Amino acid sequence: MKQLNFFCEDVSFVLKNKAQLRKWIFATILAYAKKPQTINYIFCSDEHLRKVNIDYLNHDYYTDIITFDNAETTHEVQGDLYISIDRVRENAQDFGVTFETELHRVMIHGILHLIGYEDDTDEAEAEMRLLETKALQEVGI
Repeated sequence: MKQLNFFCEDVSFVLKNKAQLRKWIFATILAYAKKPQTINYIFCSDEHLRKVNIDYLNHDYYTDIITFDNAETTHEVQGDLYISIDRVRENAQDFGVTFETELHRVMIHGILHLIGYEDDTDEAEAEMRLLETKALQEVGI
């Protein structure tokens, strides 16, 4: 059963346009011929996400998102996406975009990881940016 859930962990944050975001995210997944399952977005602070990064990935640095893929098959999209609201806010300012634009970029970035895209090489990162931009053009929020 497909579900898209939004949670907050140690931050006070209200996500706007939840229904539209759900439609957009599910449409993006379906456009890649994948089957959406349970997807959890967990919005948190820099410090909380850094602790997740240390505890689960053995990386001691700040990041905007960590994606845990929980899918049982390659045809499914299921996972937990931890997003640092602090980092998104700072990156939006650094990149000269609105908070919502940067948040949506990070949200779809995690979905693209769950679909199967990586960003561990320069070429893969460039492809990921193009796919993020394409998806952002379709959000319409």
